[in-house]
Amino acid sequence: MKSAVETLNPTRVRLTVEVPFEELKDSLDAAYKKINQQVTVKGFRKGKIPARVIDQRFGRGAVLEEAVNDALPKFYTEAVNEAEIDVLGQPEVDITELKDGETLNFTAEVDIRPSLEIPDFSGIEVEVDAVEVTDEDIEKSVEQLRERFASTSPVERAAEDGDVVTIDLQAKVDGEVLEDGVAEGVSYTIGSGELLDGIDDAVKGLEAGGEVTFASELKGGSAAGREAEVTVKVTQVAARELPELDDEFAQLASEFDTLEELKADSRKRLENMKQYDQATQAQERVLEKLLELVEVPVPEKLLEDEVNTRKHNLEHHQLGQMGLDLEKYLEIQGKTAEEFETETREAAVKGIKTQFVLDELVKREKLNVNQEELTEHLMRRAASSGMSPDQFAQAVVEGGQVPLLVGEVARGKALALVVESATVKDTNGEVIDLDDEEEEGSAEEATAAEAQAEGETETKGEGDEKPEA
Repeated sequence: MKSAVETLNPTRVRLTVEVPFEELKDSLDAAYKKINQQVTVKGFRKGKIPARVIDQRFGRGAVLEEAVNDALPKFYTEAVNEAEIDVLGQPEVDITELKDGETLNFTAEVDIRPSLEIPDFSGIEVEVDAVEVTDEDIEKSVEQLRERFASTSPVERAAEDGDVVTIDLQAKVDGEVLEDGVAEGVSYTIGSGELLDGIDDAVKGLEAGGEVTFASELKGGSAAGREAEVTVKVTQVAARELPELDDEFAQLASEFDTLEELKADSRKRLENMKQYDQATQAQERVLEKLLELVEVPVPEKLLEDEVNTRKHNLEHHQLGQMGLDLEKYLEIQGKTAEEFETETREAAVKGIKTQFVLDELVKREKLNVNQEELTEHLMRRAASSGMSPDQFAQAVVEGGQVPLLVGEVARGKALALVVESATVKDTNGEVIDLDDEEEEGSAEEATAAEAQAEGETETKGEGDEKPEA
C-alpha cells in the first residue's frame, strides 16, 4: 500500500491511497465466506458454495463491494498512522479506481487536530473578586438558618405576606379544566414566588374558605406557556413563627453551644465558599487570557456537530424536563433566535479551542494521569450525577468513556499549570496565592471552565468512526 497526504487547510487533509489487489485477498476471502452464509444455491450445502458459483449467480461486483467495505477501515487507518496525523471524526471517502485483479485507489478527506504554537504564558495577569465576608453576610446566613427552623400555627384572619397557606388549585385553558391542572392541599408561603405569577396578590386578604380566580401564564405541565384561568381556594392560613436568636437556637440548629460560635462558623464557611469561587474565577479568567494568546483554527464540520449537539441537549433534555420548547425558552430569556444561535456558536468555538489548547499543553508538558487522580475525579463526577461511585464507574466502563475521563483530568492539570504561573490579584490589589490543595483539586473546576457555557466538547479520534465505500 502506498499513501500520500495533501494539506487542504490547517484543519483538513486529503489522503490518497493506492492498494495492490493482492492486499485485498483476506477481505475477498471474508466476503465469499460471508455471502456463503447468507445465500443458498441448489446442489450445494450452505457455506460450501464455490467462489466461481457465487460470481456467476450473484456477480463479482457484489463480492468486490463487500471486500472493499471490509478492507477500507484497515487501509485508511494505516494511511493515517503513516502520515502521523491526528484525525477528528469520520472521513469522506471516494473510491477513485477499482480494477478487479489490479488495484484499489481511494481518497479520504478528514478533519485533523490543528498544529498549535503555545507561547510563553507566564506573564498572564488576571483580577478576581476579593474575599470579603461582611457582618451583613453573616446575618443573612444565620437568618436563612433561622427560617429553616420556623414553626407555623393556624390563625383565624386574612392571609398576609409571609404566611403559609394551604390551597386547592384548578387551572382552565379555553374553558376546559386541564388533566394536570388540579391540585389539592398545596402548602405555599406567600411572597416566595414559587408557584404562579399573580398568586401572591390573589391569596393575600383571603381567610380560610375564601376563593378567587385570576389569570396566569402556566410555567410547566401540558399547557406550559399558555394563559390559564386559575381558581384558588384557601383552606387554611398559618402564621410563621421564627425562633429567637439566642444560645438556645444555636444549640437547636447546630453543634455549637452559643450564638457567637454559630456566627463564627458561618463566617468561616462563607470565607471558604468565596475562596472556592475566587479560585474558580481565577481559572476561568486565566483560561480566557490563554486562549487570546493562541491562534486556534476550528474545523467547520466539528463546529457544526458541536453546535447541533448543544442545541439537541438543550431542547431534548434540559427544556424537555421543564416542559418548555425552544421558542418559549427564548421568550423567557428575552433572546431572539439569532442571538441564541450566535451565543451557542460562540460557546461551541470556545469549548473546541479550549480542548485543543489544553490537550496541546498536556502533550507538551508530558502530563500523565495516575489511578488515584482518575479515581478522585470519578468520585466527583459520580456525586454530581447523583449516582453511586460503583454505578458511575460501571456506566463509564460499559460506555467506553474511560479515555474521556482521563482527558478531563489531564486538561484540568494543564489548566492548573497555567494558573500556577499566572499573577492573580484581587480587586484590592492583593496578590492571591492559590494554595496547592485548591490547585490539586481543580480538575473538576477546570473541566467546567473549559466547557464554558454548559457542555463539554469531546473531539473524535481516528478510532471512533470507520469509513465505508
